[in-house]
Amino acid sequence: MKIIAVTNIKGGVGKTTTAVNLAYLSAAGAAPTLLWDLDSQGGATYALRGDGQKHISVKKLLAGKRELPELILATGYAGLDLLPADFSYRNFAVHLAERRHPTERLLKMSRSLREIYARLFLDCPSGISLLSENVLRAADLVIVPLVPTPLAVRMLIELRDFVIGEGWTDLKLLPFFSMVDRRRALHQELIASARAQFPAMLATEVPYWSEIERMSVRRAPLPACAPKSEATRIYRELWAEICERMDGVSPVTTEPAPQRFSMPVTEQRSTAR
Repeated sequence: MKIIAVTNIKGGVGKTTTAVNLAYLSAAGAAPTLLWDLDSQGGATYALRGDGQKHISVKKLLAGKRELPELILATGYAGLDLLPADFSYRNFAVHLAERRHPTERLLKMSRSLREIYARLFLDCPSGISLLSENVLRAADLVIVPLVPTPLAVRMLIELRDFVIGEGWTDLKLLPFFSMVDRRRALHQELIASARAQFPAMLATEVPYWSEIERMSVRRAPLPACAPKSEATRIYRELWAEICERMDGVSPVTTEPAPQRFSMPVTEQRSTAR
């Protein structure tokens, strides 16, 4: 099972939109995929209509009183399941600190999912904490959306330096620009400068479009609710580029599923699959 984290120290850069769309495209490629919403704000949970369910506190989860497979919800999209967020996740780092080997806890918890899924996406809260350190230790690949601002580029430098300082030489960092407005000279200048500084930067850029923002209103991945749109094409290109970096091959996706954004998440997955 590949663990793919979508994170950034800075907030408001499009992490949740990225995680939801890429997880959907992963599942559309016939790879059983799970999206774990680690952000207490629950943006991915809301987008995939997993809110309103009875969730389990992070304290019980970390204490081993409940196992991750028990909490998995079906999304209504073939091959894509959800581990919903809970408001108690705001104290995730606090409860991690109370456990033995706290920086490895997330990786150990994910082992129960390895026989079920090909890919696990982690939609992460912003900032650097014990939770984000867990995420970086567990991940095979870290996707970093960033907006073209000096502060966002500075946060990327801090993230890169943190990874280097920990000696995680095998961890792939894949930054890309999100919420881009090429009409702005500053955006053009910052993108050119950052690409020179980070040669591994992905080529695909996600524009600052209202169509993408409307995803939160539709509460569905773009490839599901607008499969022929230009925004969906861009996310497909982004996913193809990530797959080439991750596996060395381009993804093969099935035809987009019909629109299902009116379908709530109501089923709890059985662990016997």
